[in-house]
Amino acid sequence: MYAHLITTAIDYAGHPYRNIKTIREPQSLFDDLAVDEEDILAASSADVLGKPVSPTPLLTRPFDYGALITHPFLPLNWQQTRFSEGTLFGVWYGSQEMETTVFETVYHWRRFLSDSFASENRTIRADRRIFSVECRGILIDLRGKEQEWPALVDRSDYRFTQALGQYLHGQKQNGLLVRSARCQGVNCAIFAPWILSDPADICCLTYITNPARGAEVRVEREPGALWMNVNGDTLI
Repeated sequence: MYAHLITTAIDYAGHPYRNIKTIREPQSLFDDLAVDEEDILAASSADVLGKPVSPTPLLTRPFDYGALITHPFLPLNWQQTRFSEGTLFGVWYGSQEMETTVFETVYHWRRFLSDSFASENRTIRADRRIFSVECRGILIDLRGKEQEWPALVDRSDYRFTQALGQYLHGQKQNGLLVRSARCQGVNCAIFAPWILSDPADICCLTYITNPARGAEVRVEREPGALWMNVNGDTLI
């Protein structure tokens, strides 16, 4: 079925970037709900018990999604991603360029704001954490294939890529390289946690936007200092 698509595999050795949610300043997550310190400790303990135990969650947490968090009655699976429909296996996503992670995550953040706060005429902020990992393994190289198979970079329809991801995962492949659907950068989708190691923090970012005033997102690396401006999928 994929004979003309899956034609190249490379022995990849690199340090892809990953961009995840965080908070710059430590906060108590339960202080609004708790009466006293004992309540906070109890809530924190319950939160920890509900999460899979891993010595390196930055490497393994994405693989828990889909394997542990499913709900048969939900009409839409909030865990689905480009290469996984979200109920059988998780995928670790990274990018070869740090800027590509910004385009990817700004797109999804704006979708969330559009669904939840589209009419809000106020500044909304989100903190992000950038880290890199060492990645060494054989990967399927799909770079350039989007010219013949545009569904690889379809902006919203993941049916083709999810079927491809399921096939490669079933074939015990480590993962793949593919052009980003949000910019000209390159993403990696990793199915095998054992090819990832040595996570290293790079920086924090803050995304700033006003949902009622358009799609522009200001990205700060240092608080108050502009690093990138993203409008749609365009760097401005």
